[in-house]
Amino acid sequence: MTSALPRRTDPAGPSPFGESRSRVLAVLQDAGRPLDVTEVAKLVGLHVNTARFHLDGLVDAGVADRETEQREQPGRPRTLYSARRDAMRAGVRSYQLLAEILTSFVAARVPQPVRAAQNAGREWGRYLTERPGPFERITAATATRRLVDALDSLGFAPEAKTAGSKRQILLHHCPFRESASKHQDVVCSVHLGLMQGMLAELDAPIDTDRLDPFVEPNLCIARVTRRPQEGGTPTRTRART
Repeated sequence: MTSALPRRTDPAGPSPFGESRSRVLAVLQDAGRPLDVTEVAKLVGLHVNTARFHLDGLVDAGVADRETEQREQPGRPRTLYSARRDAMRAGVRSYQLLAEILTSFVAARVPQPVRAAQNAGREWGRYLTERPGPFERITAATATRRLVDALDSLGFAPEAKTAGSKRQILLHHCPFRESASKHQDVVCSVHLGLMQGMLAELDAPIDTDRLDPFVEPNLCIARVTRRPQEGGTPTRTRART
């Protein structure tokens, strides 16, 4: 008698997506016409890059279509998104299996996997974050709020906590818990880098220098520290192109 293979498909339920991605799908379904990423971002209340991330995820999942606007007027045509009619009947997707394949490959084959994972997280954190306007100074409180909002949209169920001089971000849900249980160093390094990239793009006076994973079964804690500033003037380390 052979034992059953471990489950590798995502669990069934009302929606195979997280809260933010489900909201993006609902907006497309309610629109009755194709929408561009700016319209979706405004309706859902997300940064444009975050909205695009979820829209492209819906396209990859086979529940939305992406097309280039047909127009005769001058100017660059927009990319439009629309929900497929059979969106709610889309089959189960094996994203968990994909996550395990990629994390196991990074852990086994990539030199310095922890550093590589953290760097990848930083780049995505920058990409998913709206850069402040020229001469706009972001306070620690504002940066913390924006970080919490961004992490919430990605499914981390975050909570900011301050105790005396200590600042922490409590993460009550891990979107990649199954992969993290096997390749914790890689997955948690991506998450730490993600937060660092977000704060770096904000040019925030704070940073996250450590992530303590699973201090409780459903709790990871990111430690927030003050970022040292040279001469009291923040500088950005990379220009977005």
